[in-house]
Amino acid sequence: MPTYQQFPLPDAGEGLTEAEIVAWHVAVGDTVEVNQTIVEIETAKSLVDLPSPWAGVVTRLMVEPGQTVDVGTPIIEVDTDPTGAAPVDETPAPVAAAPKGGAIEHGHRGGGNRHAGVEPGGSDEIEAARPARAPEKEPEPAREAVLVGYGLAETSTTRRDRTPDGTPAAATPSQREATRHALAKPPVRKLARELGVDLDSVSPTGPGGIVTREDVLGRAAQAEARTLATYPGDDAPWLASGTVSSDGRQTRVPVKSVRKRTAEAMVTSAFTAPHVTVFHTIDVTKTMKLVERLRADREFADVRVTPLLIAAKALMLAVRRHPDVNASWDDASQEIVYKHYINLGIAASTPRGLVVPNIKDAHRLGLKELATALAELTATARSGKATPADMSDGTITITNVGVFGIDTGTPILNPGEAAILAFGAIREQPWVHKGKIKIRHVTQLALSVDHRLVDGALGSQVLADVARVLHDPSHGLVWG
Repeated sequence: MPTYQQFPLPDAGEGLTEAEIVAWHVAVGDTVEVNQTIVEIETAKSLVDLPSPWAGVVTRLMVEPGQTVDVGTPIIEVDTDPTGAAPVDETPAPVAAAPKGGAIEHGHRGGGNRHAGVEPGGSDEIEAARPARAPEKEPEPAREAVLVGYGLAETSTTRRDRTPDGTPAAATPSQREATRHALAKPPVRKLARELGVDLDSVSPTGPGGIVTREDVLGRAAQAEARTLATYPGDDAPWLASGTVSSDGRQTRVPVKSVRKRTAEAMVTSAFTAPHVTVFHTIDVTKTMKLVERLRADREFADVRVTPLLIAAKALMLAVRRHPDVNASWDDASQEIVYKHYINLGIAASTPRGLVVPNIKDAHRLGLKELATALAELTATARSGKATPADMSDGTITITNVGVFGIDTGTPILNPGEAAILAFGAIREQPWVHKGKIKIRHVTQLALSVDHRLVDGALGSQVLADVARVLHDPSHGLVWG
């Protein structure tokens, strides 16, 4: 027999309490297999595909796309035994009572819950037990049910007085406003038709409430399309879930999922950890030459080599020299947790908001392996497929603001970390090199630290070491 199983929304991350149904990959009536992807959900951290725990036929989709539900809420129903026989209904059929005859009475009969005017078992009850027959003619309009002998209530046919605009004289102001039709002269009505203006939507200013030509022209001017500073078109997918105002000048989008989580995390970080930021402007011409050589090297032919790769390696070398920067503050236990591994976070901007996945045990990777991991992680994050595990347990982060042409900034710490490095744009500009002014590649670095864990001296030393490697990558051979 059919067996129906309901699949509750699981916790797709670490302690997440809710998720949004993004898209169903199955429909009612579809046959599914065990571990077949049935739905895509969006948690506070990432997009996740959920597999079916059963094989069977989908009988119900219990949550609509775009709806946010709590963990544990049933979202789909599957019949795991669709070929089984349906249960047999063994309830005995009702038997019609034998007719006893009866008579119509006028008024109420005392006692019992009988209908007034009909005896039980009478001709009406016999007719009810027979199969229904198709009517031979159109049924008459339904009449008001009354007790036999009391007759129908009299209906009034008195015509009510009306005002000149067509509304009842006794109508309330709101009723008159809802049914009012605009008063206007024929030339004004013609003008309204030509301009596509609904006369009933025009506020009249003429004598006696008449709509004037100026009223129509003013209404038409209000309805004209207005130039907007930003156009909510196909190039703005983040507006798809929003509600547009009646005049088209605003779109309201609910704050949820990744952007909600990011906002909460940034507020907590900014107002919990005291931030201190140090800056450094450096000549990275030698780093740019190294990038060019690596791009031409056969060993790196299948990977993407960028200045960010060298900056990531420089940061990890600095952490090795100053391991106390690789830590976090545990407020609950009032302890400092020092990490003996580097899970390198890379801040990635996506249509869903800012996410910071991290490369696990990045300190163990060579330069080529680091380049591969960096490219894969960035692509996964931008596609929205980064998992909660990808974004958990980071120890230190880089944010590449230079990719947007920005020189520097004051980055906010990723929660649970003590430092974040902002890597600015690399520009050709005049620079004093060996006592002469030359055109060199120059960039700016900014390191924000949690001042509870990292004082100004330690933060400056870490940033100076990163700058030293970027200025002359040969330091990496010595420190590595």
